[in-house]
Amino acid sequence: MEEEKIWIQRAMAGDQEAFTHLVEAYQTPVYNLTYRMLGDAKEAEDAAQETFLRAYTHLATYQRDKKFSSWLLAIASHYCIDYLRRKHFNWLSLDELPFSDQASAEGNQPEEAVIRQEERDEVHRMLNALPPPYRAAIILRYWYDLSCQEIAAIMDTTESAIKSRLFRAREMLAQQALAAQAAETLPNSTDKKGKGPSHLLAICA
Repeated sequence: MEEEKIWIQRAMAGDQEAFTHLVEAYQTPVYNLTYRMLGDAKEAEDAAQETFLRAYTHLATYQRDKKFSSWLLAIASHYCIDYLRRKHFNWLSLDELPFSDQASAEGNQPEEAVIRQEERDEVHRMLNALPPPYRAAIILRYWYDLSCQEIAAIMDTTESAIKSRLFRAREMLAQQALAAQAAETLPNSTDKKGKGPSHLLAICA
């Protein structure tokens, strides 16, 4: 956007009003990210404010050939990851992820709603079993649709390291999914109408 480029140029020259336009344009996506990573509205609001404060004070480091939105999300993600590390990686509630909202919307019948809830619970359990760096890579890739390059920048590592984490994480999820399916086929297992966490099975494929 040409208008955005003008705002950035003016903000980098010290124009606070221009930076206010950038805040207004990106406050919703930044807040959504911080909320889904932190799972608490007050903490997410504080994180979003801190993101824009850090962006303003480090505007000189922004490279204009990069997407401004990606730069902002990187700042927000770094802050959230550091915050979660200080809290020993008490990660987000998966109920707030877009996939969970979609699943809820699809569950029109009571029986289907129960199955969907069971799937969400299983997804939550499987993702929580992943080591935090692998969990973060999966969430950023498949729920926020970020590229490996963008995730690498956010997590301060290399693109090849992210690809390796994603590959290993998919292996772990596949092993969990297969184990869950095997458990359902046991003679004494509880009869279930669901077919397992289809969303994660698609990721593992």
